Amino acid sequence: MATDYDAQRKNDDDTESIEAIKERIPSKPSLSDDDADNADSFSIPDVVNEELEVVILPQQENEFTCVSCFLVKPQSQMASKTKLGSVCTECAY
Repeated sequence: MATDYDAQRKNDDDTESIEAIKERIPSKPSLSDDDADNADSFSIPDVVNEELEVVILPQQENEFTCVSCFLVKPQSQMASKTKLGSVCTECAY
């Protein structure tokens, strides 16, 4: 049986007022004892001044860049060549 997921659903539960829903929701989430103890001890590590060393290699002879996802892939993952360039097997579908 086909189901129309876009159609509005009407139940008897839909008649609940917004005030009744607001009363069920706590106004402030309470912290447990563990959360309250760890809240002050958490600090963000300082990694802004850290230098990263990255080696970038040029595209190799056995690699190609997919014109759809722009990732460098090995030749074994080439699905087809178009006039724009090569397309990988993941983007070909």
